[in-house]
Formats: sequence, C-alpha cells, structure tokens
Amino acid sequence: MLTAAAAWLDTVGIGPWSRGSPLVYPLANALHLLGLVMLVGGIGIVDLRILGLWRALPMTGLSRALTPVAIAGLVLMAASGVILFAADGAALARSAIFGRKLIIVAAAVANAAAFRLIWRAHMGGWPDAAPGAARAMAAASLLLWLAAGASGRWIAYG
Repeated sequence: MLTAAAAWLDTVGIGPWSRGSPLVYPLANALHLLGLVMLVGGIGIVDLRILGLWRALPMTGLSRALTPVAIAGLVLMAASGVILFAADGAALARSAIFGRKLIIVAAAVANAAAFRLIWRAHMGGWPDAAPGAARAMAAASLLLWLAAGASGRWIAYG
C-alpha cells in the first residue's frame, strides 16, 4: 500500500517536486517539526493536567484552549509528512522504522479519539483527580506521541 502511495505521489508530480526543489524538502521538514511541537506541546499539557499537574487550572478551559492547537499541529504534520514521504517514498515504504511510526501514530490518534468519545463530557466534573482510566489514556497519549516523534527522527538512521 505504501509503495502504491509513493508511486501515485510520483505520478501526480508531488514526488519530483519535493525532490527537485532546494527549498521544498527543508521547508516541509521544518513545518513537520513545528507541527510536532504544536501537537505535543498542546496535548501534552492537557495530558499532564489530566495526570494531576497544575490542578489549579480548569481542565475544561485548558482542553478547550489547547486541543485546537494540537489538532492544527497534527494536520500540519500530516500535510508536510506527505511531502516528506513523496521525496523518498519507495525507500520509506520498505523502512521498518517508518512502518512502526505509522502504527504508533494510528494508535495515538485512536487513543485520542477514544478519550474524547469516553471522557469529553466528564472532564469538567473532575475537581481534583481524573479517574484512573482517563489518567492511563493520558499517559498513553504522552508516550505514543513522543514515540511517534522519536520514530520520525530515527528514520534517518534506520
């Protein structure tokens, strides 16, 4: 499937554009990193609050303010990630590290969606501590997003 995606990106011109310009790949790489900072910075603070830090900050307001930043970061990473993948899609399609990164990202997105589905309506009712299951999901979120970012950095060395 990744090999087919790489071939399609070449066919529609994104691969050659990404490889052929001295600015496209470095700019996409910088935007990908910015997206990671927005994502982990935004949702990481919310996750840490759920885990018990900064209890004086209201959970609902913090989530309402920072979740859109995290989502924008994820969208930015997805868009720039397509450009980065297009530059060397055939090799990345064979990379075990890249494959693991995609699995980790899928797990992190699934965890985030499940968290929102299960806990969103209840977050304002947690005066002191979130339920253990919510804390476990927040810890998983932190670990998964950090693992996804680390996997992305390791692709160059794999």
